[in-house]
Amino acid sequence: MSSLNLCKNLDEAPNPQIKSRARVAAHGEVFTAEREVKAMCDLVKDETERIDSRFLEPACGDGNFLAEILSRKLAVAQKQYAKSPADYEKYSIQALSSIYGIDILQDNAQACRERLFKIWQDAYTTICSKKLDRAQQEEAQKSARFILSRNILCGNALTLKEVDENQNDTDRPIIFSEWSFVGEKIKRRDFAFNDLVNQEYMKEEGSLFSDLGDEAEIFSPVKEFPLLHYRKIFEGESLPPASHIVAPTPPSPRGTLRFPPKTPEDTIQGGLF
Repeated sequence: MSSLNLCKNLDEAPNPQIKSRARVAAHGEVFTAEREVKAMCDLVKDETERIDSRFLEPACGDGNFLAEILSRKLAVAQKQYAKSPADYEKYSIQALSSIYGIDILQDNAQACRERLFKIWQDAYTTICSKKLDRAQQEEAQKSARFILSRNILCGNALTLKEVDENQNDTDRPIIFSEWSFVGEKIKRRDFAFNDLVNQEYMKEEGSLFSDLGDEAEIFSPVKEFPLLHYRKIFEGESLPPASHIVAPTPPSPRGTLRFPPKTPEDTIQGGLF
């Protein structure tokens, strides 16, 4: 359906797929309906039900796809860990940390964060509110909000840049955080999105996106942070980074591997997605 026809439909009846005529005209903003969201997620059903499987929605809107994926992950966590609130708490945080989104409109990005937090909080309260003390719950909620602030970003997924309030590109690259669990602690590493999806590699066989069985690229983070308990991850911003790579890492020769520096505690290899 054309944008013009969609705009005309706004005068006929409310449409949950559209916020306004102006937004359709300016940004082509049309949200995917719930039926289609569920059907598309069912195409990768096993992955949507794997707690640690990472998903990125590069035009997330207010989170239709991400909300469905998170709900599925939390349902699995509840089924497996409902009798152990401490375990459920940990795996619910892990589920949340696996969800990533970009939207060019700031209000959409904020609405998506709030929507995902509410889904997480409602499920968390059901399992943990009477079993864990208030201080633990408050810390878990702070960590959940902090993770969402790093995972759901306002930016241009085509240019891989952050945008300003007028949706114009800035000179700042989109930076995502990877959250890797090591026991009860989380290792945070920040990656430049343009490194992860280097467009020259996307055009070649043997690239990160090749399905021919070639070795995948392994990227270096722009910053690493000390291991912290998952309830304390929001404190990481105030701590000195474990390492800080100032210059972007140049592309590796095709078909080779590049390994980031390792700490003894960091057992996770590989890129973010």
